[in-house]
Amino acid sequence: MKFIEIKNITKKFDNEIVLNNLNIDIDEGEVLGILGKSGSGKSVLLNMLRGIEEYKPDEGEVLYHVCQCPECGRIDAPSQENKQCKCGHTLEKTTINLWQATPAQQAALKRRISIMLQRTFALYEEKTVIENIMEAFEDQRDETNVDKAINLLKMTRMEHRITHVARDLSGGEKQRIVLARQLAKNPMIFLADEPTGTLDPQTAELLHNALLSGVKDKKITMVLNSHWPEVIEDLSDRVIWLEKGEIKEEGEPKEVVSHFVEEIPQVEKHEKIETNKPLIEMKDLKKYYFSVSRGVVKSVDGVTLTINEGEISSIVGLSGAGKTTLSKVIAGLVEPSGGEIKIKLGDEWVDMAKKGPKHRGRVTPHIGLLHQDFSLYPYKTILGNLTDAINLELPSEFAKMKSIHVLTAVGFTQEEAEKLLTKYPDQMSGGERHRIAIAQVLIKEPFIVLLDEPTGTMDPITRRNVAESILNARRELDQTFIIISHDMDFVLECCDTASLMRAGKLLDHGKPEDIVKQLTNEEKADMLKNN
Repeated sequence: MKFIEIKNITKKFDNEIVLNNLNIDIDEGEVLGILGKSGSGKSVLLNMLRGIEEYKPDEGEVLYHVCQCPECGRIDAPSQENKQCKCGHTLEKTTINLWQATPAQQAALKRRISIMLQRTFALYEEKTVIENIMEAFEDQRDETNVDKAINLLKMTRMEHRITHVARDLSGGEKQRIVLARQLAKNPMIFLADEPTGTLDPQTAELLHNALLSGVKDKKITMVLNSHWPEVIEDLSDRVIWLEKGEIKEEGEPKEVVSHFVEEIPQVEKHEKIETNKPLIEMKDLKKYYFSVSRGVVKSVDGVTLTINEGEISSIVGLSGAGKTTLSKVIAGLVEPSGGEIKIKLGDEWVDMAKKGPKHRGRVTPHIGLLHQDFSLYPYKTILGNLTDAINLELPSEFAKMKSIHVLTAVGFTQEEAEKLLTKYPDQMSGGERHRIAIAQVLIKEPFIVLLDEPTGTMDPITRRNVAESILNARRELDQTFIIISHDMDFVLECCDTASLMRAGKLLDHGKPEDIVKQLTNEEKADMLKNN
């Protein structure tokens, strides 16, 4: 049964075509996978289907063939025709033209559409996990909501975090709570924009299973965006391959995915270098938190590690291993609970465990950190994001020159970089925003750069560009990189050393190929795609 009809849709940003005369039909209960590299128009289409004002099409129509209650206005899927609404009246079939509908119709339709946006967690940070789920239910007076919330947490494998405050969760855990919240809204349509983009393989598999049991198996209509072929193939009934805003291929998941994979270039292998000048030294470093439900949580538990100057080092492990907490301690954002951490500034070792301008405060301005849940300033241009938004005051022409330089360093061509300067973040794909966020870190010329999951939402081509940009920055700018990652393929391609963490402890440190040998067969299957 036809549910969504996309007719002759064209969308432009600054006279540049992002979607070009698209025509797509989506049936009720179907999972449509949209495959394509960064900048292909995937996220624009999803936001358009959700009815977000900035993504209103310049041409064409988005038609929803639905049922609506003539009394309360509630909207439901087309198969519910002639069935009883919650208010007692009969649902009647109708067609809503999303972008020409009345505000009341738009609001009623949007209430039945859930969306998961990449890297947008949208949680009540100060509330517990169970409170976050309870807030999302459509009928707040329903006495069965508690049972429903617990079932959703079980489905997303988060029942062990029920009383935890949302701000204390890892990125992968937050993503699973977002999924549970969206399902609590009882949607008739589920839109997922790179739902597993930033997750380690083990957590990604949990989310896959949750999407299967919570959405696909319940016949909820889903439109799924991803540049990762295996995600699309696993979850989709039909696949559309977008390239430069047009449909390049459409058909069975396995066939379309195989054609897409054929066009993915292999990442070049690079010789690793060995340096012998210690830059960061940690001895028995600890960071403990206290939780009412769990007592003492040992996020970093006795880590001893040396990172050398000019090294591209990595800290690897699955979600919840303590990688991100350790990176925040190194960056001076989190105070250690015990042990030592020192960073060499010039010829002097600075004690990062001590506060103040003579200690930690001397080093932190020279450390660049890209968080896993980064964000750009939406109302500033890319030039503004790279300069005045981060208090980088430069003469106009020098600011442009320096911005173009860092944008080309993270994979844009000279021509693309020049055009980007006047654009805004919402005019770009998730992968493009990710590269700009890395450029925002590099433009401040830090001597230590911390990147938390730098390949999270990137297609393989962009991933190769990021590896090249990191290697170029090390050569040209004499920077030291610390990469927090679960992507062992990227680590093998780009990093000189790797440190394996599990449950807050550092298990081993050495060359990436040696660390791979320390992984279990199950971990290798999860963390390695190309080996």
